[in-house]
Amino acid sequence: MKYVLITPAHNEAAFIQKTLDSMVAQTLLPERWVIVDDGSTDRTAEIVESYAKRYPWVELIRRSRRFDRSFAGKVCAFNAGLERARSFLFEVLGNLDADLSFEPDYLEFLMRKFSEDPKLGVAGTPFTENGGYDSTRDSFEGENHVAGGCQLFRRRCFEEVGGYVPNGAGGIDWIAVTTARMKGWKTRSFPEKRFHHYRTLGTAGRSGMAASFSYGEKDYYLGGSPVWQLFRVAYRVTKRPVLTDSLGLFFGYCWAALRRVKRPVTPELIYFHRREQIRKLKAIFRALLRLKKVDSFHLATERNAIPLDAVSGDK
Repeated sequence: MKYVLITPAHNEAAFIQKTLDSMVAQTLLPERWVIVDDGSTDRTAEIVESYAKRYPWVELIRRSRRFDRSFAGKVCAFNAGLERARSFLFEVLGNLDADLSFEPDYLEFLMRKFSEDPKLGVAGTPFTENGGYDSTRDSFEGENHVAGGCQLFRRRCFEEVGGYVPNGAGGIDWIAVTTARMKGWKTRSFPEKRFHHYRTLGTAGRSGMAASFSYGEKDYYLGGSPVWQLFRVAYRVTKRPVLTDSLGLFFGYCWAALRRVKRPVTPELIYFHRREQIRKLKAIFRALLRLKKVDSFHLATERNAIPLDAVSGDK
């Protein structure tokens, strides 16, 4: 199967060479890797250009400088890369961040998963961060979510979900993956591999407390259940930093709810999302009642998947 990759990059000079070195070492190369320099003011474009001169499948696109750093801008940069990639034949489309590293057979492994399962719509892996963070252990997103750092879409799946929603506040990767699952596609994060993420999630240009507050806001406007949010806050109390992250999540969610922030997702997607969250909570409580260790990564939702015709926005 053939694939193309797109990487929006804004001021990533500190880490992008790690991503470039990981890519040129891959055992299965893409038809094209389009890196969109989104108005960087550092050496990002210069570093990418040095690789593009040596590797013909690497292409650099320069966009003019923008003064706001937003996820909507990232979608615009991604779409600019997608337009350039459309001239190539490919069955899988990947969104790759510019601050990652991974093993030489990483992408060959994921492409093999697509070849083996025609119902697989979105694929990726868990990830690690500095300080010992591992998303299989420290996140409750689970195996059905694919982290935004490296998301591979079957082309037909990407087209069915309508691509990425240019939502300025974030959640663009989550919306795409959850919509794919709602439409009946399999979405899977395969734990046999990891990528390493060098910048802590959500901290670009802000503190950890501000990032947690922003995540709390996002939990609200993406339609997260308030019951789930309470348990998420309680869970974060057990992690370091003990209070700042949990309080940020709590007040961010409450602040967005008080302001009645307009949600960028459909009522159908909100209903689907909350059903998945409640199912996860039930699985957690069942494990605790049986005195079993909670395996947050394998709290599967797919075996009790909600049929699309059962999703109703007025529930």
